Formats: sequence, structure tokens, C-alpha cells
Amino acid sequence: MTRPARLVGAGTAAFGAGMAALAVLQHRAFWTGRFDVGNLVQAVSSTAHGDPLSVTGLTGRQISRLGAHFDLLVAVFAPLWWLWPDPSLLLVAQAAAVATGAIPVFLLGRRHLGSEWASAGFALAYLLHPATQWLVLDDFHPVALATPLLLWGFWFLDTERLLPFAAVAAAACLTKEQIGLVVAAMGLWYALRPSGRRAGLAIAAAGTAVSLLAVTVVVPHFAPGGGSPFEGRYRAVGGSPQGIVETAVTDPGAIVAAASEGRDLEYLADLLLPLLGLPLLAPLAALTAAPELLLNLLSDTRTQTSIHFHYTAGAIPGLFVAAVLGAARLRRRFPWARRPDGRAVVAAGLVAGVLLGPLPLWRHVPLGSDLATREHVVGSHAAVARRALRLVPSDAPVSATNTLGAHLSERERIFSFPVLGEAEWVVVDRERPSHRDQADAPEKFAAALQQLRASGRFAVVFDEDGLLVMRLRAGSSAAAGTP
Repeated sequence: MTRPARLVGAGTAAFGAGMAALAVLQHRAFWTGRFDVGNLVQAVSSTAHGDPLSVTGLTGRQISRLGAHFDLLVAVFAPLWWLWPDPSLLLVAQAAAVATGAIPVFLLGRRHLGSEWASAGFALAYLLHPATQWLVLDDFHPVALATPLLLWGFWFLDTERLLPFAAVAAAACLTKEQIGLVVAAMGLWYALRPSGRRAGLAIAAAGTAVSLLAVTVVVPHFAPGGGSPFEGRYRAVGGSPQGIVETAVTDPGAIVAAASEGRDLEYLADLLLPLLGLPLLAPLAALTAAPELLLNLLSDTRTQTSIHFHYTAGAIPGLFVAAVLGAARLRRRFPWARRPDGRAVVAAGLVAGVLLGPLPLWRHVPLGSDLATREHVVGSHAAVARRALRLVPSDAPVSATNTLGAHLSERERIFSFPVLGEAEWVVVDRERPSHRDQADAPEKFAAALQQLRASGRFAVVFDEDGLLVMRLRAGSSAAAGTP
């Protein structure tokens, strides 16, 4: 193995181990949430116990996970859950999987750049990119697994290996409903090759069909009331997939306006500048990121246009492949770009990581990012929370605030406070309040808690450091009302 290859291997291992450790510490410090660690823990646990993908929805109704997202791939964790029944399983697997995306980036670079050192630079840039790091630390989302799967898919397409491509592309499509559109875009990219026209068009048709089936049939079938629970995010541009297409035809200005707000442009800059804008030099490859990017830019939900969340998972692969191909084009055209190293893109990734990334180290660096850089610290509040949660029986229905719900979800029924359902226990954290899945609604939380305590239906059994544990009084009914 060459030195650049060993460097990439070491970087991949270091990223996987280090980011997994940070993710697990973040969970143990009670900074993960029922949305989205707890609800996926419940989906995996219920599948492992013979009730496939069963979760308790926000309203307290028991539904299939498919009523929220087309992420069937989460079911593969069920056998592993028998061996390691702990949320850390999901967090560690996510970090390890995302880390492996550096390998196909290296292989693609070696094929197109003609330099292993330059290829290693792009692989390390993938690991250093703040969006890649935030993807791992944003709780657990099956769609994060699409990032390495799609990168491997690009490698297999680029080397004309269609059967391995079909396997990884199919798996990627099972991580979220829109990933089929990314696969379709990859098919169109491949179809531009003379030898790949028929296969590429078939891939494009298959990917589109999977996404349409997921969005128009599967998710509405399992969602309470039908329809996607996320259509409201696109109300300004038509809401449903059909409505968005109609708006694009009848009022294209609304689409342009929705996709070009200030926060949208900042989001694109955060993705492209760490790659020195190189994806713009390979626009056809960069367009494979368009399905994910357009969905984010058109959404009214601000988290979708931030690299701090998992909404970059389907865009990262196309942007990195385009960066490699853009660099290759630059090297062919200009002699000064033929130096056999990738120091510039590594330096850009490192600077971007300092300014925008989540690593705790950066808060000690001038101008370094301070966002969430202390969430790995397992302090005294976490110790109190652990003692509080030990009071709740493992099989009892419970209502909890979001950060506590991430630790209570391995059970048949769990509710998001202030939804009570048939809860026998209520556990809330007044230091980290939430209302259903909203962490920014302290007034709603306070009003609901005050109403619940005034009802007298629950008795306080623990009250320390903001942690409050209440048990249903004998003869009372939790279903008597929801605060």
C-alpha cells in the first residue's frame, strides 16, 4: 500500500473512531433527542422484537416509521440490536459508514487526477468538510448512510460496474424518499457517455420511479391522514410534488424567489467554498446534487438550508465527485494546476472546519466555531438525568421531553411531552424544555407543565436540578387530558 493510501486509511479510521466517540458522548450528555435518535431506536427495537418499524408518532398514535420517511434500510439494524441494544449502536454505525466515503473519493481522484497525493487530498477534504462532520453529529438519520453508498455508486458507475452500482444504489434509495432522485440524476450523468446511454436512462427511470412510489404511495399510505407530513414545508411553492411542478410551470418566479433567499446563498457558499468552488468546473456531475439542494432551497424550514443538519446527505457525494472532476479539468488546461498534491483543498477544508465545524478543538482557535463544541461534556446534569430515568420501569408508557426521550425510547409506547396518551410516568427537563418536537418553545412547555401539575393526576417522585419525574396517581387516568 502506498503512503497516500495509508494516509487515507488512517484518516478514515481516525474520523470514524473520533466522530463516533463524540456522537456517543453527545448522547450520554443528553444532547441527542427523541427526534431523531429516540424514534429510530424505537423503530429498530420494535423491528427486533417482531413489530416492524413501529413507532409512537407525535400525536401519540402508533404508526409505521414509513409514515414519516421511506427509510426501510433502518430495519437492517434489528439483528445487530439483539447483540448491542443501545442507541450507541446507531451512532457508531453512522460515523463508521460516513467515514468510508473517503475511500471512493480517493479512488475516483486516483483515476482522474493521475496523482495519489492529490487524490488523498480530496479524500481528506471529504473528512474535513464541516458538512460531513455535522452529518455525523446531527443525531442519527438513515439518510446519512446514503452519502457513502452514493459515493461508492459513483465509483462503480465510473468504472462501468453496473451490478455493484445497482446494489449500493438500491440500498441508498431505502434511506429516504428523495434519494431515488439523486440516483436518477446519477443515471443521467452516466447516460452522457456513449457506452452508457441505455443503462443510464434505465437508472434514471428506476430512481425516479422509486422516489415517486415512496412519495405518492408508500409514505401517504402509512402516514396518519394520508399525505406526507412534510408537505407543509413547501406550501409557498405548491406543497405536494404535483403542486411544485404546477408552480414551476405557472409561476416560475415563485420557485426562483424561494430558492434564492439570503440564507439559501449562504448555504450554497458553505458547501462550495471549502471545495474552492471546484464543483462548478464540472457542472454535469454537480447537477447530481441538484435534487437534494433544490428540495432544501425550496423549503420554508430553515434547518434544511444549514450545513449543521443531515439535509446535506444527498448533496455531498455529487459535490465531491464534481470537485474531483473539476480539478481534473483544471489540471488538463493549466500547467500550474498539475502539481501532484492536494494541499490547497485540504487547507480549504481545514479552514472551513475551524470556522464552521463542530469539533471541540476549534473553540480554542481564534475565529473558531463555538457551536455545539461543548455538547460532548458529560457533566453533573447528565448524572442527575441518569438517576432520574432509572426510576422509570423499562416497559412503562412514558411521556418525556425531547432530550430525555432519546434515552427512553426502547419501549412500545413513548409520548412527546405534553402528549400523555396512556403514560404512567412523565419525565421532563426544565433546563432543556421542549414541546412535542420543538426545542424553541419554552413558553408552551411551561404552560403545559403548570397545567399538568395543577391537574393533580401525577405525583412528583423526583425533583432535582431541573429534572422532574412524576408518576400517575392510583385511580387517575393520563388520558383524562393533554396539557
